Amino acid sequence: MKSVPMRNIIVGTAGHIDHGKTALVRALTGIETDRLEEEKRRGISIDLGFAHMDLENDVRLGFVDVPGHERFVKNMLAGAGGVDIVLLVIGADESIKPQTREHFEICRLLGIGAGVVVLTKKDLVDEELVELVRMEAEEFVAGSFLDGAPCVAVSAKTGEGLEELKRVLRAQALAASVKSAAGHFRLPVDRSFSMKGFGTVVTGTLISGAVRLEQEVEAQPGGLRMRVRGLQVHGAKADKAVAGQRTALNLTGVEPSDLRRGLMLVEPGGFRTS
Repeated sequence: MKSVPMRNIIVGTAGHIDHGKTALVRALTGIETDRLEEEKRRGISIDLGFAHMDLENDVRLGFVDVPGHERFVKNMLAGAGGVDIVLLVIGADESIKPQTREHFEICRLLGIGAGVVVLTKKDLVDEELVELVRMEAEEFVAGSFLDGAPCVAVSAKTGEGLEELKRVLRAQALAASVKSAAGHFRLPVDRSFSMKGFGTVVTGTLISGAVRLEQEVEAQPGGLRMRVRGLQVHGAKADKAVAGQRTALNLTGVEPSDLRRGLMLVEPGGFRTS
């Protein structure tokens, strides 16, 4: 029996603070994306969070959960860059708010081509209000890439609507354009840190090409070169990562302070900055 190739699709959240983006990702994947002590203490997302899940045997979704607070819009922007499908999250108890609008405009500017409108906190309101917010959301996205997109009402607390959302996500993932693993290696850095016993680690969404263990890579701008000592894809060790996958690289020959969000890891000599 011929194996079906895995489609690697990146799903990003977008929406106002406290509309349930992190709770939604946790309910779908079982993974807590708020990892910072300050995030847990304050109960809000500050930096990007990451999770993943498989839908049957041919679709792997990598989730990028973004903060909704207006002060952290730069962090949201860093996470939205490699997204294939966006979940525009709107709280059914509050409807459209300022960062709903701001995040939506960012998604439009970035040219994201597909998405789902998700009405969260369904358990807090009655059906009449859910339908009112649904109409407001449909009017809000009219004429955009989300015009006519699926609109799913869910509750992360009770689980209502989550199976429907998974079905919708699977259909969108199967219809989405897959990033090319045949192109030149490009990995925008969204985190750089030191891990005890390993050294420098960077993470990002691989947007083109592939990267392997022991491969030499280059940071642009600047041209700093380093070697890939270790590699993880969606949190699991791997020998190779391909376009569309959330990737972590353990690098030698470089300090964490040498790398920062906004740099691009590429094939040595393959790119020139302008």
